[in-house]
Amino acid sequence: MKIRTKYHGEIEIKNEEIWLFNNGIPGFPAEKEFILLPLPDNDVFTILQSVKTAEIAFVITDPFSFFQNYEFSIDDQTLEQLKLQNEEDVQVSVILTVQDPFEKTTANLQAPVIFNVNNKEAKQMILNDKQYTTKQSLFGPSGVK
Repeated sequence: MKIRTKYHGEIEIKNEEIWLFNNGIPGFPAEKEFILLPLPDNDVFTILQSVKTAEIAFVITDPFSFFQNYEFSIDDQTLEQLKLQNEEDVQVSVILTVQDPFEKTTANLQAPVIFNVNNKEAKQMILNDKQYTTKQSLFGPSGVK
């Protein structure tokens, strides 16, 4: 099927590339299907693109590449909802707020996106951990220097 995207124009996608967010993403409850699109010449950042709405696309990254001490437990509700059974099935990303200049970009460590790579289901999980913020600098004291 063809979809319009925010950063890649019109592209052809396959159904097996679609990630299902059963409850949408906080702030976007009607957006339930997303795809992951690579950025050209960049293997650190990815676009989480809505299948339905071209304007809804998030830049995401692996938080552990930037925050070596980032850790949390996946709550039972998320484990059940995503049908997670093995640690190997889990992929974690965080949504970025891209700034100009890029060095001011922040990561939402308070709400990681949890992917079940086995069944293509995902969820943005809200943490109840005050040590993480929604606007943690990627390149500051706690991020990569």
